[in-house]
Amino acid sequence: MTSAATIDEVFKNEIRISDTTANPGALGLLAFGLTTIILNLHNAGLFGMGSAVFAMGIFYGGIAQVIAGIMEWKKNNTFGMTAFISYGFFWIVLVFMMLMPALGWTGALDKVSLICYLALWGLFSLVMFVITLRLSKALQVVFGLLVLLFALLVTGNALGSEMILHIAGIEGVLCGLSAMYTGLGEVMNEVYKDKIVNLG
Repeated sequence: MTSAATIDEVFKNEIRISDTTANPGALGLLAFGLTTIILNLHNAGLFGMGSAVFAMGIFYGGIAQVIAGIMEWKKNNTFGMTAFISYGFFWIVLVFMMLMPALGWTGALDKVSLICYLALWGLFSLVMFVITLRLSKALQVVFGLLVLLFALLVTGNALGSEMILHIAGIEGVLCGLSAMYTGLGEVMNEVYKDKIVNLG
């Protein structure tokens, strides 16, 4: 029978393994932010829909965010995992919704389908925003602006209003910049080992 002293020795010699892998949140936020800016510069009327939006949507906003989400899973961060994997596939699906008709795989994307798609993601983003009320103020700003962006996109597409869609583009650029601020702030604070950027 094992004595109490022997059990104490076992626990004293126990090896504790800590997670020293990098914070994937910065990558996820930057992938989301930069891709959001590119798409919304198009919505604001600066350039047409093309390879810049499609490539960013598939690779950086899409694949990079999914990778960040998988890394958040390893960090035991349910919010980060859910957000990055969800929005990563949001971008990939959005690109393919536009490309599939051009490739002859499906019929043209109709307005009602696009509005329903954007509205559903707006609802998802609204619930995620409510969850951020327990997190940092920087994330609250990102998700608050994202909810407003989806509302403007749904309204603009439903009414067929170019003006509202241009306003959505400007607001979307601000949303993307807020995500960039948060992501780069996390990197800067970690590198400088100080609270250089206030994320709330």
